[in-house]
Amino acid sequence: MTTSTNISQIKSLFQLQKNHAPRLNKSSADERISKMKAIKSYISDPSNEKRLVDAIHSDLRRPVVEVLVGEVVTVLQEIDFVSKNLKHWLKPKKVSTPLTLAGSSSYIYYESKGSSLVISPWNYPFQLAITPLIYSIAAGNTTILKPSEYSVATSDFLQEMLDHLFDDSEVKVVQGGVEESQALLGCPFDHMYFTGSTHVGKIVMKAAAEHLSSVTLELGGKSPCIVDETADIKSSVNSIAWGKFFNTGQTCIAPDYLLIHESKYNAFTDQLKSTIERRFNPSGKGIIHSEDLGRIISERHYVRAKSLLSDAIEKGATVIYGGDHADEERYVSPTLLTSVNDSMRVMNEEIFSPILPIIPYSNIGDIIKQTSRLPKPLALYIFSKHKNNIEEYLKNTTAGGTVINDTLIHYGNHNLPFGGVNHSGIGKSHGQYGLYAFMNERAVMHQHLGTTKMLHQPYDEKTLKTVRLMSKF
Repeated sequence: MTTSTNISQIKSLFQLQKNHAPRLNKSSADERISKMKAIKSYISDPSNEKRLVDAIHSDLRRPVVEVLVGEVVTVLQEIDFVSKNLKHWLKPKKVSTPLTLAGSSSYIYYESKGSSLVISPWNYPFQLAITPLIYSIAAGNTTILKPSEYSVATSDFLQEMLDHLFDDSEVKVVQGGVEESQALLGCPFDHMYFTGSTHVGKIVMKAAAEHLSSVTLELGGKSPCIVDETADIKSSVNSIAWGKFFNTGQTCIAPDYLLIHESKYNAFTDQLKSTIERRFNPSGKGIIHSEDLGRIISERHYVRAKSLLSDAIEKGATVIYGGDHADEERYVSPTLLTSVNDSMRVMNEEIFSPILPIIPYSNIGDIIKQTSRLPKPLALYIFSKHKNNIEEYLKNTTAGGTVINDTLIHYGNHNLPFGGVNHSGIGKSHGQYGLYAFMNERAVMHQHLGTTKMLHQPYDEKTLKTVRLMSKF
């Protein structure tokens, strides 16, 4: 059952964790690994896994396979990866020292930032809450986790799990809505980690600026997908359909619109329509009866999805497939739009539903014009067999991450940094990148021979000659 936290409790909780933070800063790598493995043990228990699957199904009606792939397996792999490498990542790193500072040695020490706030979204309500928590624990910080008020069942699961595993002085879930979020943002955390919309990300960044708190902002945007004249149609369609309709399009790195070479346009759209039918309507009873397509999270988001579609149609878009919806279930069918233009909301706002605009292009200039019109995206996808084409697309576009000849999979590689650029995000996560976001990289120099004494006052001609000599190295 959802339990909100009042404002005075939030301030007391923040102070409790602030006071405890120095203790965690001194904790060993083994202690931190033990805490992460406790999370792993909890969610690996079959009864707990079933409760989690049921909770996410209650919130999003997401298929079991998508829950396991998008929420459970991803978290377990992250825990294993961080646990395996943590001791190495935490070791002081010796770096080179300039010749002008000969006699000194230089190091980077990694220390906890202190107290952290994680605000997680509803679309992947477990994974996007626990993954940054893993980094914070590994870094030796205290953490307050504010999950989404939309994914109520999963937020309740998170609270029950973390209350069971941690003392309030280390990790605590705070549930609630805007009032609780504002109270948390009013506290001077050492680091704030937010996943969600660009609009709210700006609010978080503004609040962080009041305290000069560092931030990681995992946002979103309109992630383009390029299918050029050399692409394999069948393979491209299979990957794009999976990436777009996984979690009913409610994925921050889902392909948001397609740019398809005009020579492939008809074949691609025909293949995509048949693929959607094969995957979601094999019995012919209607996609609404498919167990493999979830639902829109809330009435507010459902109404928004319908308004995006109606706005596009009113402004001249053509629905070549789908366009169906059912109010009582918050159901939106996979929908393909053509004849779209820049005046439409679907071409200016992140769609976050199973609606896919498709735009034919004739040359790379068309691609550059369309992608540069919008803020830098979180992801960009390229489908091509031509190496030179791929390099041209990479050189003439920018994105937080890019996948060639597939979709979504870069999120599963813990060796790669994950994050956006400006409007689509600030800072990186995953693996060591996620860990160091929650740490201070402290510069340390050890003077052994005292060679800088020749630069001490009082200055004379000898000092000036020494400085000029140094400038040559």
